[in-house]
Amino acid sequence: MSDLLSSVDQRTQLVGENRLELLMFKLGTRHTFALNVFKVREVITVPKMNQMIGSHQHLKGVTDYRGKSIPVIDLRSAIKITHGAENYQTENVIITEYNRTVQGFLIGQVMNIVNTSWSEIQPPPTAAGKNNYLTAITQIEIDNNKELVEIIDVEKVLAEIVEYDTSISPEILDQEVASHLRGKKVLIVDDSSTARWQIRETLCQLGMVIIEQNDGLKALNLLRSWADEGKEVTDEILLMFTDAEMPEMDGYRLTAEVRQDPRMSSLFIVLNTSLSGSFNEAMVKKVGCNRFISKFQPDLLVDVVQQRMREILAE
Repeated sequence: MSDLLSSVDQRTQLVGENRLELLMFKLGTRHTFALNVFKVREVITVPKMNQMIGSHQHLKGVTDYRGKSIPVIDLRSAIKITHGAENYQTENVIITEYNRTVQGFLIGQVMNIVNTSWSEIQPPPTAAGKNNYLTAITQIEIDNNKELVEIIDVEKVLAEIVEYDTSISPEILDQEVASHLRGKKVLIVDDSSTARWQIRETLCQLGMVIIEQNDGLKALNLLRSWADEGKEVTDEILLMFTDAEMPEMDGYRLTAEVRQDPRMSSLFIVLNTSLSGSFNEAMVKKVGCNRFISKFQPDLLVDVVQQRMREILAE
């Protein structure tokens, strides 16, 4: 099954082109679900697992993966699917890497991989409510029919299983610099409400004001609206944190668009993503981000905003 996935070198060609590949699969219902292939290491058949007494209800067990023990999560139960169980059989495990951790997700049938554009990816409808487990939806042609595909918010799934600590280590704080951060505005661009919450909870401890957008195009339009009004974008916000993967426009394209507009080209941009570090460090240079940090590291978030504040104070 692993040869179903493209090589990393092939997939990186999509970056900067506002394109992505989706691995589509079933969870025992008529719905089709998907994950971004960038997050997927491998797809394997269901392995032998060891149960862990007292573990989270969605954790099916622990298995050995390439010499390391990793958790295996029942994705169907984690996103609270309660119907169709009588016809459902777990067939595969998707091995993923999120936020510097590796985990497996139990799924049913693997369908295929499709190459599409972020412009074809839309946020979930508001009717889905705030408690849904989707970051986006799209329509893909399957057997000559347009079918709705739901992209799962894995960060939300993981956050409900492993609690994230948003506290800041006292030793990371530069009190003199931090005193200048109170009231400063930061733009957070991320399609995951969980990821936005994590950054907001961290930076609000510094008295910073948070502006949120859930996709790259909305963020770009906001920045352009300030520039069109004659405002200096760098006066409006101290810096921008952007995710890599988002509906409408990804973080790479957002950064490239900002850099190409002389009215906002000097904006300090941080790529904050759960994708692999070595890959993103190369992409930071390609598209022009100032920093890259992998999710979720409160101390690094604080380090970045303090770094930017020091640069401004030194000017």
